[in-house]
Amino acid sequence: MGSTVEKVEVSGVVVRGHRVASGNAEDSPYPAGTIALQTPFFRARGVDVGRFFPGTINVSISPQQVSEIRPKVTLDRVQWVSDVPPETFSFLDCVLNFETVCYHGLVYYPHPETKVRHFQSKSIIEVLMPKVPSLTYGSRVVLFLDSSEISFA
Repeated sequence: MGSTVEKVEVSGVVVRGHRVASGNAEDSPYPAGTIALQTPFFRARGVDVGRFFPGTINVSISPQQVSEIRPKVTLDRVQWVSDVPPETFSFLDCVLNFETVCYHGLVYYPHPETKVRHFQSKSIIEVLMPKVPSLTYGSRVVLFLDSSEISFA
């Protein structure tokens, strides 16, 4: 008998991030974007993010915060570029609902303890998704996540 995944639903608003994941930040040291640079390293370790837009969608769930992440997939010490120390990344399955359409993707969680810059608030969930038509800053979305992988405060 298969197990049932219990989903947790969290509402949020799309907000502007650091814009380095997509390479759109004017002062980004990575004009191609960090996601494009990380993609082959993730793929080599079994996580293919190549089907998603090469940037993150930053969803503010404020005033809620992520209190715990228990991912099924973590990539330890990924050396994706030579000028920063290796980073650890976790990925969680995620569904984003926008304007009654559901998009399947991943929560992208670079572990803050291994990052050197571009930190996120605990009220921001970064997601990798296919291109979502008409999604803009200020758009309201709903995320559906596996309750065994994430908790909120």
